[in-house]
Amino acid sequence: MDIPMTGAATAPAAASTSVHATGTTSTAKKEMDQEVFLALLVAQLRNQDPSSPMDTTEMMAQSTQLASMEQLSAMAETSRESFSLQMRIAAGGMVGQQIGYADADGTARTGVAESVSFAGPVPMITVNGTQVPLDGVTLVRSTSTSTTPTTSADASAGSAA
Repeated sequence: MDIPMTGAATAPAAASTSVHATGTTSTAKKEMDQEVFLALLVAQLRNQDPSSPMDTTEMMAQSTQLASMEQLSAMAETSRESFSLQMRIAAGGMVGQQIGYADADGTARTGVAESVSFAGPVPMITVNGTQVPLDGVTLVRSTSTSTTPTTSADASAGSAA
């Protein structure tokens, strides 16, 4: 027996009918998560025709779908965490580098990245006292090409090699 999905996750009446007797009503869900899927499966089992119970193959398929959805949710969370870590690494690597960005007026500016803040959802790079979001950076360049002066001992070691 199939239960139609229309309005199942968004109807106000569905919010007050809960699998859990908590006494609180939940807000309408925008996406189908494992809680909604499980609630629909339980409702399907409760309302099935006793003379024609659900096929075990169909039950296994739905259980497999639930397990797959849980794994996809875990992978999505891992992907979000990985992206956040990559943004932090990229922003941290910009400290001491010359950064190009557009200011609020749209004028192109450059300056040396002084620090990075991870307080918000996007790392903010401080350039000349101005907070620049990581996704607003248009240029990253090495600040200088100065080299360490060589001593005579370094020069003789280099020629001996």
